[in-house]
Amino acid sequence: MEKASCSTKKQKYIRHMAVMFCWVCMSAFIPPVMADDLSDCISSMIGPKNDAMTVGELRLLCQKMIHGGSFNGGSKEVAVTSERFRQDSEHVLEPYTLMSHKPNYILLGAYNSHHYNPDLFRAQYSNDSIELDDTEAQFQISVKTPLLLSVFDTFDLYAAYTNRSFWQYYNSSISSPFRETNHEPEVWAQFRSDRQLLGLNNSANMLGIVHQSNGQGGTLSRSWNRVYASFIFDRGNFALAFKPWYRLPESSSDDDNPDITDYLGHAEFYAAYKHNSHVFSAMLRNNIESEFKRGAVQLSWSSPLWEYPYLKGYVQYFSGYGESMIDYDQYVNRIGVGFILTDRL
Repeated sequence: MEKASCSTKKQKYIRHMAVMFCWVCMSAFIPPVMADDLSDCISSMIGPKNDAMTVGELRLLCQKMIHGGSFNGGSKEVAVTSERFRQDSEHVLEPYTLMSHKPNYILLGAYNSHHYNPDLFRAQYSNDSIELDDTEAQFQISVKTPLLLSVFDTFDLYAAYTNRSFWQYYNSSISSPFRETNHEPEVWAQFRSDRQLLGLNNSANMLGIVHQSNGQGGTLSRSWNRVYASFIFDRGNFALAFKPWYRLPESSSDDDNPDITDYLGHAEFYAAYKHNSHVFSAMLRNNIESEFKRGAVQLSWSSPLWEYPYLKGYVQYFSGYGESMIDYDQYVNRIGVGFILTDRL
């Protein structure tokens, strides 16, 4: 009886999430009516700093700034995410430009107090002597590029690729292999927005599709496909994002991880705050649906290193499920220290 009740609660939760997802998408991805700031922006951009740019380039740059919310006629404070969009807008004028997407970092040492499970690797390679170190190196490389700009004067189309690797660098007994590498290509439409909600500026909305897998075979194979939305809000040095998704169904014969949504859920929340050059961020995932039993929390802090402004020290803490594809159903309690090149803010 208790099991049936839990199942009914989960079905209601998923239905509510789906209804909210559709409603928010419909309201957020319809462009708001905005004043025509294009001429004001172009006028403000004309000067010695931009004298090498053509009128067409200035027009495109201003369109991107207005769409991203970073141009407001000087009437209000530019928020941190709007500034990030402004920087992207300047770079998309260059053909075939690769820009940072998610944070790019390396954790020189990442220690998991709950131990990584070697059983899958022992079964895959028929070797019962395989042992995994609790301390490894981890790094993430994430880039994006614009595909189409100002489509129907409404949205821009982007593509991105994120690689996250888990490297048993200190495990010399098995030749320091990569324990896991997750590949994440995605494509999304990025919509302009200038709405206000509870004192926050809705600086961008996105709708996309993403594939994630570990490129393995046999018992180690993991993958899934999702459609997602992302709603970004900011105010001053604070940014907040809500990212719900829907997993695209697979046939039971091809599905390597049919219960992955039981651990990774249907949404993530992000929050970040920038103080001077320090960035504090948090990620919260799937805690409500799993009744705080299978969720995940990730906390991070980046800080400048002496006089080197572009290389920052980085501390990242993760507790919960879904740290990697191979261990999505294993609890991980890990803290890592290293360097970060590009952050969320």
